[in-house]
Amino acid sequence: MAGFIAEETDEVMSEINMVPFIDVMLVLLIVFIITVPVMKHSVNVELPTATNEKELIKPETLNLSVKADGSYFLGEEMISDDALPARLMSEAAKEPQPDLHIRGDKDVRYERVAQAMAAAQQAGLKKIGFITQPKSGG
Repeated sequence: MAGFIAEETDEVMSEINMVPFIDVMLVLLIVFIITVPVMKHSVNVELPTATNEKELIKPETLNLSVKADGSYFLGEEMISDDALPARLMSEAAKEPQPDLHIRGDKDVRYERVAQAMAAAQQAGLKKIGFITQPKSGG
């Protein structure tokens, strides 16, 4: 029987002792639980406030019409080619800047509409749109 006991003690232990690993994991868990709230509130920053109300000042709309003969109309008044850039610059200087809607007659040369767009861009107008007539389905 003495030989049998000696054989058991000579064998290598093949199981890993998990208790020290569990102790280390619990210590790390406690450290993270303590440090995370401290890290979240370490820097005090005053954030800006925002409202969800609509802007009360609405930009006006400029209607620039180009007739079939190439003449320009700003609103209801006829305007000459020389006066158009100066008038668009004065409108672009307004706050808030108005939107420009260009109405081009279907028979006008594209060159006249392109000149109006170039004058608006040089004047500094940022919002330029075109007004078209929808096709009537039949």
